[in-house]
Parts: sequence; structure tokens; C-alpha cells
Amino acid sequence: MIIFPAIDLKDGKPVRLTKGDFATTEQVADDALTTARNFEQQGATHLHMVDLDGALAGKPVNDAIVREVKNGTNLFIEIGGGIRTAETIDYYLNDVGIDRVILGSVAINDPDFTKEMLAKYKEKIAIGIDAKNGKASGGGWLEDSDVDFIALAKAMSDAGAKTIIYTDISKDGTLEGPDLSGLAALNAAVPVDIIASGGIATIEDIKALAALNLSAAICGKSIYKGTLTLSEAIGFLR
Repeated sequence: MIIFPAIDLKDGKPVRLTKGDFATTEQVADDALTTARNFEQQGATHLHMVDLDGALAGKPVNDAIVREVKNGTNLFIEIGGGIRTAETIDYYLNDVGIDRVILGSVAINDPDFTKEMLAKYKEKIAIGIDAKNGKASGGGWLEDSDVDFIALAKAMSDAGAKTIIYTDISKDGTLEGPDLSGLAALNAAVPVDIIASGGIATIEDIKALAALNLSAAICGKSIYKGTLTLSEAIGFLR
């Protein structure tokens, strides 16, 4: 299992939210590049980035910072937030040089487009499924739907998705532990790599996720608040 430390960007700065609520925005570091390099020094090989402003705008906003981090580190970087057109996908993958883009809202709203992009870019696309009460949400988590998250995962798997990032919004940023039952059900339902996100707080959570045979875990607030030591988590998994 791989650890993805997380950098969420708002107004150009690394921040964390609680349960996806923008009113809870808290700046957690001075700049993204320094933070990413620090993660790399602790042994990280992968990085999860989200353009929160982009998620609200429906287009890249903090992409210059994403480019700076990509050029200034050797990390495998995946980016989400506001990626809803073929042009944006092409821009991130081929111009910025990002390793993988995350499609979230568009997977709910335009499954045909998503299937087309999965066929074209294959493993360079991950599907982000963010759920409230078992239903998928989009639009920076502000748009609820009636789509069951496992049904969406099955549809995306059938469409060719190789990687799904699952976030239980009610857990995100709470440090209350991940949704182990939801992750186990998802992992059993689809034959794709599952990345866990939301609520991860301690090394015990990492051990519990590893026991589910998940592909990776995204850790944000736990690293910034010090409840999880990144180097310890990486060392345990190695």
C-alpha cells in the first residue's frame, strides 16, 4: 500500500477542510513546494493534490502551483479539482506533466465523456468518488446526488477505470478514522485499485487499511496535525 500525503490548495496556499466545509478552511503550511519537498525527504514517492478553487470554478485555478511542485520534485503526482473537459485533462497530463488526473463530478454528470477519457488515457485517470450517506457528491462536495457510491464504482469499473479514490465526506478532516466498512465493501465490489481517503488519523488506521489490501491511502490533516508521522507510516508499509 502506498501513502499519498495530500496538499489541498485554496487561494494558492495549502489548506485543510473538515467534512468538505469551506467555512472550516485552515491554512496548514506556507507554500506547496516546500511542503511537497518535505514529504519527499520523509520518504514519500507519491503526492495527492486538489485544486479546491478549481473544484468550485469548474476549471483549473491553482495550476501554476501544481506545475511548480511537479517541476520541483520527483514525486508521482495526481491532481483533482475542476477537471471536467478533455482540454483540461490534456493540459495537465501533457503540458504540466502530471502523472494522473482525478475525475469526480464529471463521472456523475457525464458518464459517456468519462468512459471516452478512460479509453483514451487509461491508467492516467482515477475516478474520485466522494460520498455522503452512501450517495456520491460532486461540485466541490456541494452537489449531492441519488447515485449509490458502489453502483457508481461498478459503472466506472465497467467503463475501464483502473483506480478509484473513495472519500467518506463525513469522515474527511475529522481524524476519527476511515470508513473501513465502506472501503471493504467497495474493494469487494469492483476489481480495481482502491485508494482510501478521509478520517485517517494514526498508524493504527494505516495498519487497518493495509489489512484490507487497498492500493493506497491519502493522508492530510493527520500529517499536518502530527497524529501520524509520514516516515513511520511509509516505513511500516515497506
